[in-house]
Amino acid sequence: MGDRVVRIALVGHCGPDSYALRSAAGRTVPGSQVVFANNTRAVVAELDAADLLLVNRVLDGEFENSEGIELIRELVARPTSGSGRKAAIMLVSNFADSQSDAVAAGAKPGFGKKEMNSERARQLIKAAVGLAQ
Repeated sequence: MGDRVVRIALVGHCGPDSYALRSAAGRTVPGSQVVFANNTRAVVAELDAADLLLVNRVLDGEFENSEGIELIRELVARPTSGSGRKAAIMLVSNFADSQSDAVAAGAKPGFGKKEMNSERARQLIKAAVGLAQ
């Protein structure tokens, strides 16, 4: 990734979860820029700007709908911008069926909030932003 700063967008998480995820992402990718996207317009902007979108299963904020998996479907279907770059997308959910639905919709395998500080979650995030070993 060179000198470029990894950008991770937290999509549709409540305040306490956003803080916890921001800390976990920062420990996983030191020096990363973690931003919050709590409305549809912000998420669409981050699709081209961020390296990774961590999408909540039930969206908290001002979204056109409240389902994270539906948002993932919409984002995956969007064409890339002029940069040709598109963020990787993961669902943050403890429910295995929701994780399966998200992957079927085009997301990378994600993790649950209960495991956000686990080695598995760290490896998934690193792989998604191109830092896998």
